[in-house]
Amino acid sequence: MVAGSEANIFATLVRAEGLTRRWLPFGGKLLNGKIPARDRELLILRTGWNCGSEYEWAQHVVLGCSAGLSEDEILRIPDGPGGEWAPADSTLLRAADELHNDYSITDTTWHSLSEVYDAAQLIELPMLVGHYHMVAMTLNSLGVQLDPGLTGFPGTRS
Repeated sequence: MVAGSEANIFATLVRAEGLTRRWLPFGGKLLNGKIPARDRELLILRTGWNCGSEYEWAQHVVLGCSAGLSEDEILRIPDGPGGEWAPADSTLLRAADELHNDYSITDTTWHSLSEVYDAAQLIELPMLVGHYHMVAMTLNSLGVQLDPGLTGFPGTRS
């Protein structure tokens, strides 16, 4: 994985220096926010998948492994919240899907999330998913290429 300013995302976005300088602190805050790292990466990877952002997916596979997601779990993210997930993981994936499809988390999912997360984390969660929607749209629109050493989506994306 290419790190820091050498990553293709930063080499591309630096062309809008003022905007990028303002965006980086917010993105950094979300990467070091109140939601546990493993949960955060599960949400980001599902969002990257939902948005068809291979760059976002590839970068966050590395971060997800570092945060405690197993290779098997990462390979199951494209399948969504059904299947062999722990209830809390399934709820996170469902929340990401609801935000992607309906722009809101249902009351049922919100209730399940509120049993695990505090108020600050509940506020952060849709902001995190929304932020990575914006990032995915930008990466996809600008055609940012994968960094050397990273691989894209698993299997064939339908």
